[in-house]
Amino acid sequence: MEYEVKVVSPVEREIKITVPAEEVNAALATTIALYKRGHQIKGFRQGKAPASVIESKYRKQIYGEATTDLINFQINQVIGELGLMPMSRIDVDGEEIVRDQDFAYSITFETAPEIDLPEYKGRSIEEEEAVIDENEIAKIEQRILQQNGKVEPLEDARAAKDGEIAVVSFGTYDADGNVVDGIKAESFDLPVGEGQSLPEFEELVKTLAPGESGETEIVFPEDFINANLSGRTLTMKAKVHAVKRRIVPEMSDEVAKTAGFDTAEALKTAIRESYVSQAQQLNKSKAQKDLLDSLVGELSFDLPPSMLEDRISRMVEDTEMRLDKQGKSLASLGKSLDDLKAEFHPTAVDSCRAELFLLAVAKNETLDVTPQEIDMSINQYAMKTGQPFHNLKQYYEENNLLVPLRDRLIADKAMEFIYENAEVTKISGAVADKKTAAEKSAAKAPAKKAPAKKAPAKKAAAKKAD
Repeated sequence: MEYEVKVVSPVEREIKITVPAEEVNAALATTIALYKRGHQIKGFRQGKAPASVIESKYRKQIYGEATTDLINFQINQVIGELGLMPMSRIDVDGEEIVRDQDFAYSITFETAPEIDLPEYKGRSIEEEEAVIDENEIAKIEQRILQQNGKVEPLEDARAAKDGEIAVVSFGTYDADGNVVDGIKAESFDLPVGEGQSLPEFEELVKTLAPGESGETEIVFPEDFINANLSGRTLTMKAKVHAVKRRIVPEMSDEVAKTAGFDTAEALKTAIRESYVSQAQQLNKSKAQKDLLDSLVGELSFDLPPSMLEDRISRMVEDTEMRLDKQGKSLASLGKSLDDLKAEFHPTAVDSCRAELFLLAVAKNETLDVTPQEIDMSINQYAMKTGQPFHNLKQYYEENNLLVPLRDRLIADKAMEFIYENAEVTKISGAVADKKTAAEKSAAKAPAKKAPAKKAPAKKAAAKKAD
């Protein structure tokens, strides 16, 4: 095999490949042998039919598969020898192989640019130290206690106050008295004063004692979660059935056990350690970004167009998915697809530049990821989203997402490598506000009593009835 490389642009290559007849015949012989073992020919025992008979009967399939296998093998070989990193699909221009004849074809693709790397080891960077806010620690402990509290009806027949729970039936109605978008619920547990529903709706509920009904007109905000209600003036009617109060326990070993800890002291220690750990990770991530920005800012190189387009497309898709979960569409933002792409363009450029730099560092340091590490990353996302691992991996395979995932993991390794070799100076930092692992664990612990229904979203005063 011989090949000739043409530099079309700093990020595009065209490679003309010539294969001698001997290699063509070898590729055909290999494919014919596979067909010989796997196909039964009438009049011959399995695997005993002559090669000429096999070739004659399955000529179209054999020549097609032999051509594809030969090209794929050589593409990997050529790209490996040249040390190129394709950033787009590889387009092949060529005919089918012919026995006893040389085979010539060409491939074109976009590749990562050659980057003249700056000295990235030993760079100086500042990282803020984690600072503990005792008030935040106390709030976390209080939330854990509330999650393990009891709820009981009030003896007094009065309206709910902040910190209490109103059992309310409600609906949203238009001027003709029709329920809007099916937004209606019965005996809904509404935590009062926690900002989980529209302020006007809460104010109405706080005027109603058990057994009382009321209504109020509400102008739904423009950014309301349900786009069909955004900006509309509608009537919300509510009836309060009961008012409950929470009985919050004191911190104790019993409460700690529901959160997965042996003692109250162990729970408090875990809250503090988790708080500090997450604050440290947050500060480290910020320092890493500052370091990466300073390194990439020293460089000038072209971006592969397909990589940039793909990055922008993925950002648009992510936005559309988030909007869809909120019951909105792209049109609800008042922006066209082109507007959104233009808005994402600067961020996508920065993201692609940073990734290409880190991939170049990884190549320079021979950093790589294993198939097991890729599977682990997919599995973590599967657990986070509640999807079966094999289904998610199949989705990645069918949508050509494994290579981008691999590149991202390699880039992460390169960033860690740069940071490990940097001169990091710890400086006094700001207070961090992070939800701890201990709190998350406590949230999953079994409650002593059946929990109340989930409150309406802050921007959703009502919920569709089941």
